[in-house]
Amino acid sequence: MPADKTLRALLASGQSDAAAIAASGVPALTYGAFRQLVDQTIETLNGHGIGRGDRVAIVLPNGPEMATTFVAVASAATAAPLNPGYRADEFEFYMTDVGAKALVVEEGSTSPAIAAANKIGIRIITLRPDPAKGAGAFTLSSDAAAGGAGKGGAAENDDTALILHTSGTTSRPKIVPLSHRNVFASAGNIASSLELTERDRALNIMPLFHIHGLIAGVLAPLSRGGSIFCTPGFNALKFFAAMDEAAPTWYTAVPTMHQAIVARAANNRSIIERHKLRFIRSSSSALPPQVITELEAAFGTHVTEAYGMTEAAHQMASNPLGAGRRPGTVGRAAGPEVAIMDTIGLILGTGETGEIVIRGENVTAGYENNDKANGEAFTQGWFRTGDQGTIDSDGYISITGRLKEIINRGGEKVSPREVDEVLMDHPAVAQAVTFALPHDKLGEDVAAAVVLREGQAATERELRDFASTRLANFKVPRKILLLDEIPKGATGKLQRIGLAEKLGLTAEQ
Repeated sequence: MPADKTLRALLASGQSDAAAIAASGVPALTYGAFRQLVDQTIETLNGHGIGRGDRVAIVLPNGPEMATTFVAVASAATAAPLNPGYRADEFEFYMTDVGAKALVVEEGSTSPAIAAANKIGIRIITLRPDPAKGAGAFTLSSDAAAGGAGKGGAAENDDTALILHTSGTTSRPKIVPLSHRNVFASAGNIASSLELTERDRALNIMPLFHIHGLIAGVLAPLSRGGSIFCTPGFNALKFFAAMDEAAPTWYTAVPTMHQAIVARAANNRSIIERHKLRFIRSSSSALPPQVITELEAAFGTHVTEAYGMTEAAHQMASNPLGAGRRPGTVGRAAGPEVAIMDTIGLILGTGETGEIVIRGENVTAGYENNDKANGEAFTQGWFRTGDQGTIDSDGYISITGRLKEIINRGGEKVSPREVDEVLMDHPAVAQAVTFALPHDKLGEDVAAAVVLREGQAATERELRDFASTRLANFKVPRKILLLDEIPKGATGKLQRIGLAEKLGLTAEQ
């Protein structure tokens, strides 16, 4: 009989009386109680006519209930977590697109998802937190008529555990189904690369409607019997108070979060000293080397940068902990196979630049109902990531840019990340995002959005002059905007595609 590689099986790693989920002001949920919660949820959902293969949208605030609901629902059906910040028409689109059969919301919720679900005839299931039984404990109820599930019982390896949409910055969002086998493998890959044990406690600040938070923030620690302290989400002003209460051994975040945290580290040295982190993890987009240096100095620990995407159930590569880490790279393959491919499907050699491709047990079998996207994304069993990069003789992967983000300035190709890193070397610059600016004659020109460090000053001219000493003329931003804040996506990622439009910039002459 094949090994059980489901989320329900993943919980078997923890001792029954060990803490699995923790949160502020409530007792921890033990692994034993978590396993009971999962089995009760399977029984409850089956009793409401929901079983394996049925899609259940989840719209809950970040926190322990979101973490436990994801695992429990995915063990009975297919979890479809949605951003609670969506508007009614967005909820209607996403729930319709995945064919949701039910929607889980918290008791007393005023989310527009409820009206959207009622409009399109989706059953409402109400979640009532039960903190007396532990962080994330809950009961489910529904006013809808009960009925037997088509396929009851616990989910199996090849059932779809999780369904998410790609961000869809340039086209209609694509549906990414991930099987239990996919997410089980990815959780194990992350736990192995971070050397997680039952003694580790993660401080989760990532949103739990996103692949990074769900897999690295929740499933990876659970796969090794460790615990997770679940916060209501990222708040730079509350991070150190949460760290003081949680006493974590590590946390994972996106670069914008790390930058906000390190800016407040000097005022929170006593907390940092009280709770020595074993390491800090960064993923979802490139972490500037300057920020790595600042974080390591502030926390006195290693920062490891990883590389992930939704279609890979998150992690593809990771820097090793400690001495083998190479800032400026995303490390070595950490789970799936990774290679570099040219435009016609040939695998390239060491040091050659091309598209990063992957294959392995954590990789989705394909987009749902999208033959065109699958035809473009898969070549000879390899998944094309859309990222351009190289692999050196030691296996370290360097990302030189997102293929769709490469700026084509009249035929000259500019990697935005290269320009970012030069601007970040200016002592007054806290954040820099380089992006394509429409241009009537060149097609595209180079622009950058910059946030200055508190108390520092610099003009656009000074920054352009600084960049011109380090970059070829065609790479120097034609326009630099000094902003208080750079617009971000729902998960805190800085997004280059569409940034010119968001900032109200029109074609240059």
